[in-house]
Amino acid sequence: MSQPITHEVGEESFADLLEQSLQDTSEVKEGSIVKGTVVDIIGDYAAVDVGLKAEGQVPLREFADEEGNVEVKIGDVAEVLLEHAEDANGLVVLSKDKARKRKVWDEIQSAMEEDGVVKGQIQARVKGGLSVTLQGGVKAFLPGSQVDLRPVRNLDVFLAQELDFKIIKFNKRRGNIVLSRRVLLEAERAELKTDTLNKLAEGQIVEGQVKNLTDYGAFIDLGGIDGLLHITDMSWGRINHPSELFQVGDKVKVKVLKFNSESERVSLGLKQITPDPWINAEEKYIPGTVVQGKVVSIKDYGAFVELEEGIEGLVHVSEMSWTRQVKNPKQIINLGDEVKAVVLDIDVSQNRISLGMKQLEENPYEKVLENYPPGTVVQGVIRNIADFGVFVELEPGIDGLVHITDLSWTQRVRHPSDLYKKGDEVQAAVLNIDNSGEKPKISLGIKQLSSDPWDRVPYEFPIGKVTEVKILKLTDFGAFAEIIPGVEGLIHISEISEERIEDPRQVLEPGQAVRAEVIQLDAQERKIGLSIKSARRQDDLADAQGFANVSEAGATLGDLLSDKFKKS
Repeated sequence: MSQPITHEVGEESFADLLEQSLQDTSEVKEGSIVKGTVVDIIGDYAAVDVGLKAEGQVPLREFADEEGNVEVKIGDVAEVLLEHAEDANGLVVLSKDKARKRKVWDEIQSAMEEDGVVKGQIQARVKGGLSVTLQGGVKAFLPGSQVDLRPVRNLDVFLAQELDFKIIKFNKRRGNIVLSRRVLLEAERAELKTDTLNKLAEGQIVEGQVKNLTDYGAFIDLGGIDGLLHITDMSWGRINHPSELFQVGDKVKVKVLKFNSESERVSLGLKQITPDPWINAEEKYIPGTVVQGKVVSIKDYGAFVELEEGIEGLVHVSEMSWTRQVKNPKQIINLGDEVKAVVLDIDVSQNRISLGMKQLEENPYEKVLENYPPGTVVQGVIRNIADFGVFVELEPGIDGLVHITDLSWTQRVRHPSDLYKKGDEVQAAVLNIDNSGEKPKISLGIKQLSSDPWDRVPYEFPIGKVTEVKILKLTDFGAFAEIIPGVEGLIHISEISEERIEDPRQVLEPGQAVRAEVIQLDAQERKIGLSIKSARRQDDLADAQGFANVSEAGATLGDLLSDKFKKS
């Protein structure tokens, strides 16, 4: 009874095995990846059993790791690509390399379809971007526009970096893969931005990274959102450009000054983290204090001196020298110079300090009155000529003014340049010193070196005095005549002759000497009125009086005529 049972069981087992064999064989198709077992190693090949009638051979080099080491032994299971179940020689053709590449491409395709992430190493710069090697040695292209959130000027900085990417284009047949790093960064930034916006508040001290520098400030990445650190909020001191403090990529702690969640605008401050140096400035920089600092800026009107970080004082051009007329501060100081100065004034509310450099030197004007008392005769050089007078330099920085009215007693001066020119050496008398201003005003006179001829006039030429004068100038209304040098009088046309005259030129000419009587005198106004006809009347009267006197004494007519001719 045992024989049939054994036979029955054996038949069932054989049938099962045959069906299993046919089923397994049907699943092993050419072009598919299958698992096989290494059953033998023959020379440079490994015999691999994949469940077919015969084993396939795989080159041992295909078992090499990344370092080139071949480690394979009998019993190892490996994934291989079944290229042919039976070639012309009846052999099974297998490839472990092709299986690996096929699997890599399948994984890449799967990542593409599932919107996954792939890793790769940037190998080289190529036209338009970078070449990337993915896992399994597959080459891909990373466009320059997809490298970062912002355009990258130098792509070389990414070489040899291993990074994550998104696949944005995939063509397995052509072996074409296009990657993007920017997509990942944008997604990451969006998440950070949401988190940052929820946490951000005015007054917070936050850490960020310098993202970009401009002339007016620096943009700081706070985590998905940028804040502006304006140049005026970087330091209490003077900054010409943000690059003096930062470089792109620097980590920096800043204070949130203003934050608008709707517009997503953030204003940041760096100097606000440290105390304002102006808080105690009034106690440190008392007027009269001698300070030292560095010239940090020069303007037409003065120079700014940095006394400490955040505190500057202005030395105005007027406070640089007692004697020099400083038109440009560069005549005295240069940018970067270390200088000493005196605090003149401080206004903490305006963050202003006025400084003076000349105050460290002796004030030459304090000795002007001592050196040049009124009445002193001085000598100097004409430095400048104006319409109203000439400026005479008595010593470097010390000038006196000779007003046009103080140039001459006798000459009618239309313009000072009629008498003098720049560089002329002159003598003058100190008339007055006005010390009401910071710089004393010295009044000089040249004519005062000689006596005023008008001082003689009231005594020597009183009204009624007949004297000989010289005609200087003729006009329609009369004639100007010189009485003595520097003293002129007017002979009105009505005072020239007893007869009516239409034009003085009819009877007078320049240079002519005539006798005239003083009929008007105003010494204060320096005006004298003369009369020729009055002088003739006096002369005639004198002649008549003389004739009468002679007659009484017995004089003859011939004597009188003889005397008259002698007088003429």
